[in-house]
Amino acid sequence: MQDEVARALNGERRALARVLSAIENGTFTHEEVNPPSTMDSTESTWSTMAITGAPGVGKSVLVDALMTRWAKQGHKLALLAVDPSSPRTGGALLGDRVRMTSVDDPEIKDHVYVRSIATRTASGSVPLIVEDMASFLHACGWNRVLIETVGSGQSELRCAAVADRIIVVEGPARGDGIQAEKAGLLELADAVLVNKADLDGAQKHASELQESFNLGQSESPPVLLTSGLHDIGIEPASDLLLHLKPSGRATRARMRERLLASHERRLVTHPSYNECLDLLTEGTIDIGNALGILLGDTDERSS
Repeated sequence: MQDEVARALNGERRALARVLSAIENGTFTHEEVNPPSTMDSTESTWSTMAITGAPGVGKSVLVDALMTRWAKQGHKLALLAVDPSSPRTGGALLGDRVRMTSVDDPEIKDHVYVRSIATRTASGSVPLIVEDMASFLHACGWNRVLIETVGSGQSELRCAAVADRIIVVEGPARGDGIQAEKAGLLELADAVLVNKADLDGAQKHASELQESFNLGQSESPPVLLTSGLHDIGIEPASDLLLHLKPSGRATRARMRERLLASHERRLVTHPSYNECLDLLTEGTIDIGNALGILLGDTDERSS
């Protein structure tokens, strides 16, 4: 695998794909495969951005339009597109690539990399291993990593554990501003894009969101109208997002999610994790016993 890592660092895409698969599958720990990142995020720039929103708001087309513009400016962009795994079968569609045209554009395809990921055992919609995959992509020269996820409810707060900036994509007819705030993630948003701006209700929804943000005590994030399909608002949105500063609206909430994510990583990477799930299913142990096994050094299996 070290040969694969070396080739990936030298720009070989197939080697990069194999190393990312090894990280995703847990074949290697992130300490073994991740060299230090060559790009540090600051107040004036970012290295990792999460773009999230409910199904049907046009995230994939919008992200593709943003990536196309940034790639033409010379940026090297990697997209980690996260699809939820079925809680029953464990499978995931991984269909984001279907809507991506930038990866086939001969002018910019060398500046764009797209990878689909399933949530697998992660409790939210962002698998914990994404952070390690993003770190390795940075080390390989992909200076901007985007993470596209589905949904905008409470589980989406896990984005805060991975990304330097969080962009929420909304759409027309998504309810008023108060209803949107109740979704939870908007309190962490550094910017909001109301996509499908060509449809009725988009301007009204954007205005309601802005009014809702203005009710708060802290500085409100920018709200922009866009349409990835019809190239509406893409230029101002891409310019704003490229140099977007953190809103500072919920630093404590971000740290909370990062702490919870580290705790979850400790659980799901424990060698006895699947065994504990089996024992819980059988009723042999309870949750307290399982936590004792996974978080402590003792084996608390009941007879």
